[in-house]
Amino acid sequence: MTPPKPETSQEIGWTPIAEEAERAARVLHPEGNTLPRPRRRRVLTVANQKGGVGKTTSAVNLAAALAVHGLRTLVIDLDPQGNASTALNVEHRSGTPSVYEVLLGEVSLAEAAAVSEQSPNLLCVPATIDLAGSEIELVSMSSRETRLKEALSAEAFDELQVDYVFIDCPPSLGLLTVNAMVAAQEVLIPIQCEYYALEGLGQLLSNIELVQQHLNPTLAVSTILLTMYDGRTKLADQVTQEVRNHFGEVVLKTVIPRSVKVSEAPGYGQTVLAYDPGSRGAMSYMDAAKEVAERGAEQGVRGELS
Repeated sequence: MTPPKPETSQEIGWTPIAEEAERAARVLHPEGNTLPRPRRRRVLTVANQKGGVGKTTSAVNLAAALAVHGLRTLVIDLDPQGNASTALNVEHRSGTPSVYEVLLGEVSLAEAAAVSEQSPNLLCVPATIDLAGSEIELVSMSSRETRLKEALSAEAFDELQVDYVFIDCPPSLGLLTVNAMVAAQEVLIPIQCEYYALEGLGQLLSNIELVQQHLNPTLAVSTILLTMYDGRTKLADQVTQEVRNHFGEVVLKTVIPRSVKVSEAPGYGQTVLAYDPGSRGAMSYMDAAKEVAERGAEQGVRGELS
């Protein structure tokens, strides 16, 4: 009697565990699947004065996804809470060379930048508690709105050889956020798929317009990312549709789902790509990063909001 043939994976059929393992393998081993380099170095300020919209989460996970796919990426943590530094697991105790010293001109960008253990292509300029009082100190300084721009010179970026720079802003429209907008070419706005999503967005766009008029005429809102999407609710679809109708192709096609894994990852000093690479959250950020990279390769800044 002929023994039965061992079942192939196709005959065994689909299982959730098998699918997640396959997704994790694609994230962890992207060989041959590198993303295109941008036509020019892209500096994006990740801003939204509304807290809890996934701003820091989006900054670190987009940066990690680009880094995993071969693009050298720098995250500048400009939020005194230091959450981006925590998620990338870089030292940010008081006394560590940080963005605070960079703003004051005491250390160079390269001296403050640390390599994240999650990828050799992923760098972070951390934020320490010293940054908490920096807005008050900046008020009396000369060129207070351009301190960060002066530190983020082309020469400083060339020394680090970075393709992408993400500046993670605090949830406010103060001097730190203004410095970030003056230093950047683009603004990336995360918007949560919830009722109050557009509340305060008009004020953010007004501030961006003021920066364009008086401090940085080349600044453009190039990217809007919808976060915390819950497919079980009609509200999420309504908000998504409203944002797409209003802002058009500036909005990424990829939507980031509400995910426990995404929320848990920073507690372990990791991005969601390192914490659970097969999760929906990780795959969504990978897809979003791919869109960002493809847009950068096509034409640099895509779209501009008036």
